[in-house]
Amino acid sequence: MANFEIPLTSNPQTFTISLSGTEYRLTMQWRNADQGGWVLDIADTSANPIIQGIPLVTGVNLLEQYAYLGFTGVLWVQTTADPDAVPTFDNLGVGSHLYWYTE
Repeated sequence: MANFEIPLTSNPQTFTISLSGTEYRLTMQWRNADQGGWVLDIADTSANPIIQGIPLVTGVNLLEQYAYLGFTGVLWVQTTADPDAVPTFDNLGVGSHLYWYTE
């Protein structure tokens, strides 16, 4: 299984990235509310939404329920010190990481 870390910083951000040969526009947003946290929007390069509001939770394939959309990999969040700890506002990209896995 090949993998790489998607480079993030602990700031809201939008960027374009190639995942398994397909270009996507990713937007990371912090939702400062009870049960809030980091959420991910995925769009095409023209900013047409594909998926919006995926919470960055650990221990699951974030794209599993969207398999019908044809994604060819797995998005996985993991925190260095505690793999099951959800990313905080301050540790995204530092202690908490977003990975893309392919088979």
